[in-house]
Amino acid sequence: MEVSAEAKCSASPSSGGYGKPPWIFKGRALYQLHLVKAETARAFIPKESKLVEAFGYTLGGFFLANYEDSPAGSFDELVVIAGIVWNPPTSCAWAARVLVNSEDACHHGRKEVGLPSHVAKFSKRTMAVPMTRKSRASGFLNMIGLGASASTLTDRLDVQVTEMAARSPTNNVCNINIATLVPGMKLDRWRGPEIKLSLPSFSGRTECNPNLLKYTCNLKCRVRAVQPAIASVSMQDPEEAMDDSAAVDSNPNLTLSVLLSKPIIALEFSSLEMKVGAPLVVVPHFSKSSSRTSLGVP
Repeated sequence: MEVSAEAKCSASPSSGGYGKPPWIFKGRALYQLHLVKAETARAFIPKESKLVEAFGYTLGGFFLANYEDSPAGSFDELVVIAGIVWNPPTSCAWAARVLVNSEDACHHGRKEVGLPSHVAKFSKRTMAVPMTRKSRASGFLNMIGLGASASTLTDRLDVQVTEMAARSPTNNVCNINIATLVPGMKLDRWRGPEIKLSLPSFSGRTECNPNLLKYTCNLKCRVRAVQPAIASVSMQDPEEAMDDSAAVDSNPNLTLSVLLSKPIIALEFSSLEMKVGAPLVVVPHFSKSSSRTSLGVP
């Protein structure tokens, strides 16, 4: 039986607890940048927008966060970033898929922020493992104060994200496994310098919010480079992955290819305080030229 867009967007509980923006989230996160094939990223962005690319690639990746305090309480979030979109006078990230283990956060993301949000289960396990031999790149990061210390042990955090099928909550769509190494807390308490960072993003063009939107996440946190996480995925029931609509964000297959793309750098954000501003409607910028632009050259 087909489910209408209106029914899907109103089926979740009210997210009135979010109150007025800016919405504040506190916790920690892993922000990882990947080289994503332009043809993959272009499947997610609006046709009237330009993809920022070079040599057939754009910058994507993921943002894996654990919020201890937020308008929706404590919850986990995985934002898969398809790439960078150019819409004068600025460029912003575009989320391909957002997975959260909170019904309120999912509903708020869909209705208010125009995100392709879905409900998922998050399972985590941390264990101490021996440090591997350092590469020249990690040595350079240590020289500039961003690398891990010379601890003999490191913590490996395994996160399993299991997305739930929209039409059958008892079935799984896919499992996403993310394993990342961070210096052992008992041996390395240096969390990096405190910084302020602004991460602008585009959203919208979804069934629940058809407008093209722009919102900004203002972060204050401690940051340091860590070894890039290793992602692996497994489809549980490909037929259930397909929603009644033909929207790209309903099919996780393209999203998984973003996660499996080549990582460039991973940043650990600790003591994180993130303020998310109210989304603003963006007037699309139309151009007769090709819907692409070079990285760093608008």
